[in-house]
Amino acid sequence: MSMEMVLAEAVIDSGDTAWVLISAGLVLFMVPGLAFFYSGLVRGSSALVMLQQNLVPLGLVSITWVVFGYSFAFSGDWGSGFLGDLRLFGLQDIHTAAAPGFHLIEGAVAVPTLAFVVYQMMFAIITPALITGATANRLKPLGWAVLLVLWSIIVYPPIAHWLFNPEGWLALRGAQDWAGGIVVHASAGAAALAILLVVGKRPGWPNAEAVPHSVPLALIGAGILWFGWFGFNAGDGLAADGVAAQALMNTHIAAAGGMVVWLVIERYTEGKATAIGGITGAVAGLATVTPCAGFVSTFSALAIGALAGLVCHFALALKSIFKFDDALDVIAVHFIGGILGSLLLGLFGEKAINSIGRDGLFFGGGAGLLGEQALALIVVIAFSFVVTWLIATGIEKTIGLKLAPKDQVDIDRRQQGMDAYRYNAAFVDAGGAPQTSGFDSGVLVEGAKLVPNLGAPKHELITAVLQTIESEKLREALLAAGAESIVVSEAHVSASDSASLKFRGQRNDVVFTERLRVEVLVASEHAQAVLDAINEYSGGRRSGFVQQAAEPLTEAAEQGS
Repeated sequence: MSMEMVLAEAVIDSGDTAWVLISAGLVLFMVPGLAFFYSGLVRGSSALVMLQQNLVPLGLVSITWVVFGYSFAFSGDWGSGFLGDLRLFGLQDIHTAAAPGFHLIEGAVAVPTLAFVVYQMMFAIITPALITGATANRLKPLGWAVLLVLWSIIVYPPIAHWLFNPEGWLALRGAQDWAGGIVVHASAGAAALAILLVVGKRPGWPNAEAVPHSVPLALIGAGILWFGWFGFNAGDGLAADGVAAQALMNTHIAAAGGMVVWLVIERYTEGKATAIGGITGAVAGLATVTPCAGFVSTFSALAIGALAGLVCHFALALKSIFKFDDALDVIAVHFIGGILGSLLLGLFGEKAINSIGRDGLFFGGGAGLLGEQALALIVVIAFSFVVTWLIATGIEKTIGLKLAPKDQVDIDRRQQGMDAYRYNAAFVDAGGAPQTSGFDSGVLVEGAKLVPNLGAPKHELITAVLQTIESEKLREALLAAGAESIVVSEAHVSASDSASLKFRGQRNDVVFTERLRVEVLVASEHAQAVLDAINEYSGGRRSGFVQQAAEPLTEAAEQGS
């Protein structure tokens, strides 16, 4: 073992190391949380694709980070703070190389190098995943994969070098970014805008129906994000100390402030305070406090979170004003939140909270920090936007990035070969079992074909369009009533209760309303019993018709078989 390694081992703090490793796991957990959050907010027909687009970075970006990204971000410097060199290419000789930059750490390195590498890897993974919320339903799988690889090598590492590495030129100027308000949120938001220019709008935007298919799934995802954000912000000092405790408290109180303010605005402007509004306000508070978490007081963090709820809520109108189709409001929540928080650090920063911080304008530090924050934002946004646009344009002109409008329908089946759900649980009353997709009481006959049952008595086909059913009870009642075939399927109908729904303040016209179609083949003499069963075990609005003289089919063995 070399003398350098002996010295390095001597200064490692086991408590700090444990906290950094736990924090890395928390940030990793945010990735499926983000996937659930976004997936719940899109249509059910694209839920699987959204999940995959968020999970693919776990594979691709992990590899690019180990091979290129970490070295470009934290190895020795090339070009006066603009880019790291390749001395740590593939993490080779990482234990004997000069200690890489540990941002926000002074004095001896407190954690092993690999702990820092894996912690920063999680930031590199989740940053491009944020983009998918803006581009929902419009990315080709291969194009997105290539964009991820190039973006994680060409765009993210230089930005991380500028601000997270002590030798980065923006860090040397005095700009500060505790956990990624600029490096993560502002850069991802700028990239999302650039990609939106390339992939364009969804068919029918902004009037087409685009409401969440599963609010509970989105709530679960937001809860995971909130939980994981403790590692995102409180682990960034690379120590289990008072600053980590302050960052964790600031993270939570800012999310609470953002949630409450967003709900109050919703209640005042729209008459309803919604679950979606609550979690959106919380995520806005989390994103906005990210650059400030280790540099401001608890009360300042509360003010920052409250301002996030206010500003990000009204930023929802930007996509209507400037006519860009940001499907899940990445620009309003993450981009504007990252910008706002980075600027607010120039006002609320306190050196008394963190000795390596700077006093902001409100605490006697003047406008110097605010100016450096503004410069860092301008540079990072411009760099991320321009380079991402060039990458996206190049991919679109070669292998393709944008899905054709016809391919944006039933996207899960087209790209995944399956659906996220076998049935829509929203149609089943509490306690109900999954719907039957068909009923067959016969015995399998090898080589049989369907033929008319010429000797059967007169039958009727009853078709009912229903809002909800108690599926198991209905099935039993229909069988008892004499049903010979039962088919339950989803349907969208033009109904008198079709209405406009609001999602984050934007009205969506729902032209067709979701219903269940129940088709029952029954002998004419039992038709009324079937109708009675349907009436008893269904709820809400009902409609339908009876097709008389339906001729049942039966299976018959082929002659000679």
